[in-house]
Amino acid sequence: MKKNPRFIKSVVETAAKSDTVMPWARGARRAAFIAKRTSAGPVRKTA
Repeated sequence: MKKNPRFIKSVVETAAKSDTVMPWARGARRAAFIAKRTSAGPVRKTA
């Protein structure tokens, strides 16, 4: 299979521009979510 350097270059450039925040990313948002989750207490299941 022939490599396409122009395609690869465009994919790398697009990935570098991406600023999407993932849920598992470190930072204040994640810390706030964990704090909220731990302060909520145990989840009760009903049968």
